Amino acid sequence: MAKNFKDLSEREILALAISLEEEDGRIYEEFAEGLREHYPETAKMLEEMQAEESEHRASLIGLYRSRFGEHIPLIRRQDVKGFVSRPPVWLIGPIGPAAVRRSIESMESETRRFYELALQRTTDASTRKLLGDLAEAEVKHTATAESIGRARLTPEVRTSESEASRRMFVLQFVQPGLAGLMDGSVSTLAPLFAAAFATKTTHDAFVVGLAASVGAGISMAFAEGLSDDGSLTGRGRPVIRGSVTGIMTTAGGIGHTLPFLISDFHTATAVAVFVVAVELAVISWVRQHYMDTPLLRAAMQVVLGGVLVFIAGILIGNS
Repeated sequence: MAKNFKDLSEREILALAISLEEEDGRIYEEFAEGLREHYPETAKMLEEMQAEESEHRASLIGLYRSRFGEHIPLIRRQDVKGFVSRPPVWLIGPIGPAAVRRSIESMESETRRFYELALQRTTDASTRKLLGDLAEAEVKHTATAESIGRARLTPEVRTSESEASRRMFVLQFVQPGLAGLMDGSVSTLAPLFAAAFATKTTHDAFVVGLAASVGAGISMAFAEGLSDDGSLTGRGRPVIRGSVTGIMTTAGGIGHTLPFLISDFHTATAVAVFVVAVELAVISWVRQHYMDTPLLRAAMQVVLGGVLVFIAGILIGNS
């Protein structure tokens, strides 16, 4: 079970800080290696940032030894609630400066929040000074990250991606909303169309679809709201994030449920299928526009899942 950040001792906070600096340094190294061939100047910048992370780690280890001895407990970011999993962008090639910049901004923002909160949990003067210095260093890294690849981006992309408000909007609303819309649009297909083809009555199909949509919305709202408290990630309040996810999940299911208010079964089914196609197209566009997923890949992933669930519902309903 992951521990709450508020339950960490000063010893564990320092151990976690050491782990974070080591992980961040290795990620910078991977980014530099991936950009070295085509973007040597950017790779050099990343190597300098990696060297700074190594210095930070050495300072933390020195402080830890002076206070708690030689043994450093193994405590990682995944062992503490409030952190989110970082996608291994460096494993997906070819990688460009824009993707690296976005990843670094997220990393440094989260690490800076950690140091700022850690300052509130420590009383030792030397520890507080070091944590404060490290928090300031993360701010400088974030500023450096914002300049990576800037000269190689078009003015339109550079302007849109440099806006902090857009990043926060994506993090706090688009991501949870998209997750809910995808779940609601896809997961409710099977029970809705299974009921429709099993009963051949639009009223029964509507009742099943409505129940599935509302149930999925409640489930996703709690799942997202309880995933983390947003204190370290900047993902916003759990209540708001969970509400966005729940509402969009319900909306995703309600969209293709409403056509079954039409009394004619064949007409209702045809309209519902059309609505499903529109929903999947919207999801693919949102993933391409906000999540930088190639449109073809996004469409294939979403459509394939939707079609499989749709076919499963029809086969079960006709069995």
